[in-house]
Parts: sequence; C-alpha cells; structure tokens
Amino acid sequence: MGSIESLRLRDRIGPGVNVLFVGINPGMRSALTGHHFAGYSNRFWRLLFDAGLVPVPLTYEDDDRLPEWGYGITNIVARPTSGMNDLRPDEFRAGARILLRKIRRHQPAIVAVVGVTVWRALLESLGENDARVRPVAFGFQSELATETTRYFVLPNPSGRNANYTYDEMLAAFKKLRAAVRR
Repeated sequence: MGSIESLRLRDRIGPGVNVLFVGINPGMRSALTGHHFAGYSNRFWRLLFDAGLVPVPLTYEDDDRLPEWGYGITNIVARPTSGMNDLRPDEFRAGARILLRKIRRHQPAIVAVVGVTVWRALLESLGENDARVRPVAFGFQSELATETTRYFVLPNPSGRNANYTYDEMLAAFKKLRAAVRR
C-alpha cells in the first residue's frame, strides 16, 4: 500500500460544465475520504447551499452530484498535503498546465478559483511575477479570460482561513450565483 500522498482525488467534471471550482490541492482528509473539501471545518458545501448555488444542502460525500447543477470540481495540484506550504513551485507550474488543458477541453463559462492564494499561485505558476503582491478582489478577474471562459475568485472556505467572516464569504458566493444566473 502506498503513502497517503500517493492518493489522488477524482475530478468531478461532467459534460456541459458551466462552473468549474478549482482548489489548490486536496487536504489529507479529502485524500482519505476520496471527496473534495472534506475537512471538518471547511465551509464550502454550506456556502454553496446558503448562497443558492445548489437547491439542497450537500456534504463532501455529495461531490459526485455537482454535475447535476452544471458544476465541476478539480485542483491545481493533485497531491494531498496537510498544508499548501508543502507544495513545490514545480508542482504548481505542472498543475497549472494540466488545469489549463482541462479548461480548454471542458470549456466552462466560469472557472471559480477557491481562494485568493489559489489564484495567485495559478498566476505565478504561469509566469505572472507580481502575482504575489497584486491586490485581488473577489469576483471576476481579467487575467486569463478567453472568449468562452472567465475566471472568478472566491474566498478560501477552509476553517484555517481566519481572514474573512462567514458573511463575507457568503457575499462572494452569492456574487458568483448572480453571475451564473446571468
């Protein structure tokens, strides 16, 4: 049997995906359960429901249901870690290239990047040298946008993220819901 770091989460991306949620990489609990955003204190699933993005409450065990509503989910880096600081720059660069191939293949209208740090890591791995210091507001970003796909930054819903209140996170998720309905 391999180590926990050899485990990989399966993407949940169905045909006709409208919004592709992108995390940085799976945490250890997600790797062990085989489900995205499975951390005990992660609020992703509650935010989806409270923001009106899904019509029923979900848990990490329901991540296979996301395609029912035109959503998909993946990560920049597939390797699970106990924290993103355990990831190497070369992993981000390789993961960013893989992510861009997934986006070209599935052509979601919106790529919802889950976390400012995820967005900055994506930009930096693609050669944006000032990405780490550039201010980022929640919502649509002009970088990387194409004719068919726009990028939307959401707050990181991890319980480790003490930068935003639940209400601030919810406001950003509701902003995404409004964009999806347009």
